[in-house]
Amino acid sequence: QLGLTPDFIACRGKEPLDESAKRKIAMFSSTPENAIISIHDVSNIYRVPLMMMEQNFSSMLAHRLRIKPFCLKSNTKKYTAFENQDITGISKSKVIKEWSALADSVDSPESECVIAMVGKYVDQGDAYLSVVKALTHSAIATRQRLKIEWIVASDLDKDDESTSQEVYDEAWAKLKKCDGIVVPGGFGMRGFEGKVEAIKYARESKTPFLGICLGMQASVIEYCRNVLNQPHAHSAEFKDDLREDVDDAIIFMPEGDRERMGGTMRLGLRETVLREGSICRKYYGNENILERHRHRYEVNPSMVPSLEAAGLHFVGRNTDGSGERMEVVELDEAVHPYFVASQFHPEFTSRPEKPNPMFFGLLEASKAAAAATSTKQ
Repeated sequence: QLGLTPDFIACRGKEPLDESAKRKIAMFSSTPENAIISIHDVSNIYRVPLMMMEQNFSSMLAHRLRIKPFCLKSNTKKYTAFENQDITGISKSKVIKEWSALADSVDSPESECVIAMVGKYVDQGDAYLSVVKALTHSAIATRQRLKIEWIVASDLDKDDESTSQEVYDEAWAKLKKCDGIVVPGGFGMRGFEGKVEAIKYARESKTPFLGICLGMQASVIEYCRNVLNQPHAHSAEFKDDLREDVDDAIIFMPEGDRERMGGTMRLGLRETVLREGSICRKYYGNENILERHRHRYEVNPSMVPSLEAAGLHFVGRNTDGSGERMEVVELDEAVHPYFVASQFHPEFTSRPEKPNPMFFGLLEASKAAAAATSTKQ
């Protein structure tokens, strides 16, 4: 025969592939019948590998790839001979038992949680995909059904010329119905004031809040404006006429290059030291953590003492060759149930079986907020 002969054929469909269909596909493709794998609809995506294991795909694959100790010689039995025999033993392993429990928990949530995603790229489905996945991981861990309320940041700004009164009112009505709020990262001025307004609402209404990268910078600016009474506080990224150490809450990093933009960001995995007794220290369980970064601007360290004196605590810091960097900011739990923001991107280290602690804290606080609202109603 000419051409490629497949070792396996995975057949995607709504219903499980019946035996007659498998026999026909096997006959016309010269593929063993038990190497025809049915990839049919299941209740959630985490059941897909379990479904494939039920068809003994893991054993056949290990044998076909000659992975020791499952296949020691090239002339051993054909991989398709292991139709009902799990030669790998993986189905009884701890990792698969934990994965099965994870899949079961997705199908049996205890409650629903609505999280507002306030950003400028909400019409681009994949723009916040990592954040959505991190929220999903924590929703599973806290036994909640996650619903995301997408809100265009500029729609929350009454002074935005492109926002009508109707759109403005609708955006605020959606935000106020949410159990938690996320302000993710981004670049550029568009929608920034709307993010600041969303953060102000989260702080004053005690709605659980998580800010990421620009979201942290916006939370610092909001606090400067509305708590320290510095109405002109802003970021040097958007304004270049700010009074030094008075209005420039966010500054350009000293080692950065304004002329050459390429390759001048603070990138990659960096260490953060968390303060004892902080919310983040409680959830991470460690003093030193490693998270990934991507930014050119940072909190002005000269303004930190006045902000901390007013109640905004910089509980995560990084000391590198350029000086002390503010990495995590939060309000005391006695003041707010969960108001946390980070300069780094915690979504990049979240996994289904191990959600990122910052997202887990948000979803846990949001679950409590949703339960409290339900009790009042």
